[in-house]
Amino acid sequence: MLGSYKEWFMLTDTHPEAERVQIELHRRKSPAERFMMVRSMTAFTLGLSREALRRLYPDLSPEQFRLKIIEHHYGKELAQAVRDYLSQ
Repeated sequence: MLGSYKEWFMLTDTHPEAERVQIELHRRKSPAERFMMVRSMTAFTLGLSREALRRLYPDLSPEQFRLKIIEHHYGKELAQAVRDYLSQ
């Protein structure tokens, strides 16, 4: 396990000057621009997660798949509560 933030970023292939410029550009963004960037990255990551789960569980029905996503992201307890609710 890496011991610090600095050690983690020493593994990057980005030149330090390019990284400095990139950080400065991010700092100049408005809060709304930063929020949109985070929102976009989150949507992309969730999409990757769904694709990975679909590859792992290709035979699940749409409802079973949605429950698997809930289980993966929020835990078995919530997924079971949703199952129980849907079965009423």
